[in-house]
Amino acid sequence: MTENASIESSNELHERPPSAAWLRIFALAYDPFLWLGEIAGMRRRRSTLLGGARGRVVEIGAGTGLNIAHYPDEIAELVLVEPEPGMRRSLARRLQRHGRVARIVDAPAERLPLADASVDTVVSTLVLCTVNDPELALREIARVLRPDGQVLFIEHVRASSRFLAACQDFLFTPWRHFAGGCRCNRATGELMRDCGFTIAADDAVWRGMPSIVRPIMVGRATR
Repeated sequence: MTENASIESSNELHERPPSAAWLRIFALAYDPFLWLGEIAGMRRRRSTLLGGARGRVVEIGAGTGLNIAHYPDEIAELVLVEPEPGMRRSLARRLQRHGRVARIVDAPAERLPLADASVDTVVSTLVLCTVNDPELALREIARVLRPDGQVLFIEHVRASSRFLAACQDFLFTPWRHFAGGCRCNRATGELMRDCGFTIAADDAVWRGMPSIVRPIMVGRATR
């Protein structure tokens, strides 16, 4: 276990998950909270990244559906996986507004109800920070991907700045409760590599958002 993983595990030992009541509220507040970050560059990043989606596409943690408008019309199928009821309601409404055909699935990223080697593209945007067992989620992604499949991702990550990383560690508990279970100090890039993924990614800044979630990684991963 890396030092970063040890810090996160130590934090989580003393943490209770966010309440169901707060998750319902958070689902309603999610889009307004991200509004500034979206217009300050995240919307453009989503569009650029998802232009590379192909074949059968599965999005884990689809949330309120902020990616829906950016999928190419040419993809064969779109499956939206989301475990939170409040998020799924928003997701269904956004699908209807956009006139997009997709299947919504109630499941966590750690237990994808999909056959082995059945998916061409897995999409994960701002999701791997929230899953309880990221290693298991990444193994599930690897299981469902076809041999030539890809993962398209935007994830906020542990800061390279020692000061900002210390702030992420210090604010871990209040941020996790506020942000629906998000672990702001998770070293997601390291976890992906440790799980056997080859990553081609750029570091970037999530402008318009609190400093502890501004460091992000945008790219593509393969097995």
